[in-house]
Amino acid sequence: MAVAVLALNHQLFCFSNSKTSTKPWLPTSKSTLTHLKLIHRKTHYSFISFSSSSSTSQSPEANTDTAESCVNLGLQLFSKGRVKDALVQFETALDLDPNPIEAQAALYNKACCHAYRGEGKKAAECLRTALREYDLKFGTILNDPDLASFRALPEFKELQEEARLGGEDVGYGFRRDLKLISEVQAPFRGVRRFFSVAFTAAAGISLFLTIPRLLRAIEGGDDAPDLWETVGNAAINIGGIIAFVALFIWDNKKEEEQLAQISRDETLSRLPLRLSTNRVVELVQLRDTVRPVILAGKKETVSVAMQQADRFRTELLRRGVLLVPVIWGQSKEPQIEKKGFGASQKAAAASLPSVGEDFEKRAQSITAKSKLKAEIRFKAEVVSPAEWERWIKDQQKSEGVTPGEDVYVILRLDGRVRRSGKGMPDWQQIVQELPPMEALLSKLEK
Repeated sequence: MAVAVLALNHQLFCFSNSKTSTKPWLPTSKSTLTHLKLIHRKTHYSFISFSSSSSTSQSPEANTDTAESCVNLGLQLFSKGRVKDALVQFETALDLDPNPIEAQAALYNKACCHAYRGEGKKAAECLRTALREYDLKFGTILNDPDLASFRALPEFKELQEEARLGGEDVGYGFRRDLKLISEVQAPFRGVRRFFSVAFTAAAGISLFLTIPRLLRAIEGGDDAPDLWETVGNAAINIGGIIAFVALFIWDNKKEEEQLAQISRDETLSRLPLRLSTNRVVELVQLRDTVRPVILAGKKETVSVAMQQADRFRTELLRRGVLLVPVIWGQSKEPQIEKKGFGASQKAAAASLPSVGEDFEKRAQSITAKSKLKAEIRFKAEVVSPAEWERWIKDQQKSEGVTPGEDVYVILRLDGRVRRSGKGMPDWQQIVQELPPMEALLSKLEK
């Protein structure tokens, strides 16, 4: 099963370095599986089997009476565009008493078929079952281009929210990943919590010991302790308990707010854009390349802001600004385009690979990144505007802004929100604020 890769060094709103992985597949072999090993290729997560005896290759068409062979045949059919036939194979695999790995693969690929057909609820149910019962990693859902259309649907938002809340049912690993990023962004929260609990316990023990003294002081007598001194000690202990409990609750609240923000940032990173060359990419693929400036509002307001930005076009381009206009009410429902909004698998793998990959792969990826830069102009068009509106309104609620007001959002090169504001931006101020792409400050921002 796939593993979510955390981009902790960027503290970014995604859990992988924007490489995508295709769906799990199972090998066809006459012999029994004795070992499964996950290997990483350029755009694939593949399960390779090793058997005690040598296995002979054969066409998946020749053997469809096991869950393993049904999954493999379904993947071949899906790759040829025969989605309906592939769906039948994955359903058949689930009826053949599959082992956990086979069941995970069948459910996940079945979800991809439903996503391709625009059946969001069915896709969400398959993924929910795979997460809950077969330990599917949420990072796989975030990165697969075949699920890009599903990620633009409300059903994905619901599934992501369930995963963010965590628990034993759905997405415990996803919440753990969110917590890791949260700890990087707020490294002293755990220390504060420890001392809050420790001091609360100490104050509670002291108060417990002070209560008998207080009762004796109230009763009076020759050997009774001083009443006001004892009352003062009890008040200090009670005040300490209240203060440290309040600090602990405040830290928990801030953590939940931070987790929600990281989750919103992740949603933003997966929103699709159409470049001037008609190529569709997810926003995460533009990381380290541009500074998107989202302009959301009424058509007239956004149009005026775009015209004003054109006066500073040269300077804004030097600073990597990419305008992303979002018109309120432009679309009531998500505009679903199949197979990752029409984006090719190469387009989805345009970011730089990790250091551990070989030189040839790095060279190929750098070439792809250069081509992507060449396609970026001054303006991009949003795909699935309803999903963009939903994200912006969620962001407005989190910042106490009335949803639906004209706003702008400036992103950093690493994809995080730099700042936002009501109305439209002052372009001259932005030119003064943002350093050129070749400047040292821009390099530190990546």
